[in-house]
Amino acid sequence: MKIYTRTGDAGETSLFDGTRARKDDARVDAYGEVDELNAWLGFVRASSLDPTLDEELLALQRDLFALGAQLADPSDRLAPRVTKAVIDDAHIVRLEELIDRLEEELPPLRRFILAGGTSAGAALHVARTVCRRAERRIVALHPPIDPVLLRYVNRLSDLLFVLARVINHRAGVTETEW
Repeated sequence: MKIYTRTGDAGETSLFDGTRARKDDARVDAYGEVDELNAWLGFVRASSLDPTLDEELLALQRDLFALGAQLADPSDRLAPRVTKAVIDDAHIVRLEELIDRLEEELPPLRRFILAGGTSAGAALHVARTVCRRAERRIVALHPPIDPVLLRYVNRLSDLLFVLARVINHRAGVTETEW
């Protein structure tokens, strides 16, 4: 498979159902934000992380590929055929359980905190903001997408915040309160 196809040279791309869309189309923009988020998680994984956290981030990256695939599939043709491209309620439950488990390690939040800490913690704060931007792009799509995707992204931003706190906490870095 060649990396370049020349089919996008005029500012269009193909969606999974074969339709062509402008590269500034809201749907393309939404899955582009998800792609950026995935890259930020890869950046975090390039740090020396606890192996269990690395496994969790890898699972999130796989989820984000599935999310991007569903966003790039306006006719819902891909998901029924490719089970790894499906985000469902079980994924959201997994995120919530991880948030709950990780929060047990953390001191309670009493004030807002400023993004920062270790390089990995700060990068997770950036990832959280990219996640929120992706959420705004997904909300803006018409027709609306499967609501489970929106719930997933909403919960993911919460998890990324908790992960940033956990990584900083485990490194002994004190959070800066606002």
